[in-house]
Amino acid sequence: MESILIIGIAIALLYNFLNGLHDAANSISTIIATRVLTPLQAVSLAAFFNLVGPLFLTTAIAKTIGKGIVAPEWLTLEVMILGVLVASFWIFTTAYIGIPISSTHAMIGGLIGTAVAYGGVDAVILPTLPMIGGVVVTGLAGALIGAIFLTAIARLKNEPDLAHFMKIGGLFGFIFAIPLSIVFQVLPISGILGIVLFIVISPCLGFAGAFIMASLVTRFFRNSDQHFMNKLFNKLQIVSAAFYSIGHGSNDAQHAMGIITAMLVTAGVLSDFNVPLWVILISSGAISLGTLTGGWKIVRTMAKRITHLRPYQGFCAEAGGGLVLLFVTIFGVPVSSTHAISGCIMGVGATQGSSAVQWSVVRQIVTAWIVTIPLTASCAFIVFQVFLRFF
Repeated sequence: MESILIIGIAIALLYNFLNGLHDAANSISTIIATRVLTPLQAVSLAAFFNLVGPLFLTTAIAKTIGKGIVAPEWLTLEVMILGVLVASFWIFTTAYIGIPISSTHAMIGGLIGTAVAYGGVDAVILPTLPMIGGVVVTGLAGALIGAIFLTAIARLKNEPDLAHFMKIGGLFGFIFAIPLSIVFQVLPISGILGIVLFIVISPCLGFAGAFIMASLVTRFFRNSDQHFMNKLFNKLQIVSAAFYSIGHGSNDAQHAMGIITAMLVTAGVLSDFNVPLWVILISSGAISLGTLTGGWKIVRTMAKRITHLRPYQGFCAEAGGGLVLLFVTIFGVPVSSTHAISGCIMGVGATQGSSAVQWSVVRQIVTAWIVTIPLTASCAFIVFQVFLRFF
């Protein structure tokens, strides 16, 4: 048991290392694209604040990973080890190719696949019907309010295409209704339902927040000298990159924390699910070390291929992404930092018009988002079946 536990902890740390390597692009792509820092300076900054984040914020996400996806009686060491191995392989492969995917969803897909292979569908903690119904009602109410609100504004401004504004208002009404219901504790969303919902919500929140922030900045500084703006936001972007890295570290580093703590509980080392300080430190250290290594192909995709960024846009993207990650971390929802920052980069690009965003690249990224959980779950299911046959 002890040797299997040590192997499991080592594999969880390898996952966090690859997570940091892959998601280094999230933390540093904008600051490199705007040439505020050199690549080495950027990864060093990101690595430090990735380490700082988990030490000062809640460990709610670790509990979701360790207790909210697979029922504890089916969460054996073998289930966790093989699930994390499949996730690690997917992260490494996509980093090598240069496709930004969600390390979070790779982990979740891997755990679901091995758990179903071992204990059937009942091994996965599925949302209740009342919870799903609450989400549908809340989302529809938000969509209706958003559609009415934006249509009324468009009518006051004599916009010709009211239907277009109605659709946009409905979409963002739905997107904002769910997080607001979580904040005011109207709708307790957790586990797999929260994860699936935020596949859509987190990039859209990032898009909307960064779009609004960039629009306000351009309006406020519309008469300012370009040299002054670049000088100001070059400095501010260092702050925003550090802020985003804190959010990234506090969210993503907790994946290995949750797995390692669940392994310790399963092995009988811990009596209940409380994340020890040493687990926080080694998990944060692994993701920071991975960030120092850097996934440069993904950095190029995020920094250059989606849209061309100026310093103020980089600041808005990082600040928006950091706010999204801090929000979901506090409420214990494991989300993709890749989704959040991608949405933010699209949002600031869209302030320059739709043509400023390379939508063909966006479609490739979104496709990778959609297939990650089903693909890793299927691979993990097959791997665990092979494991059972031979062992």
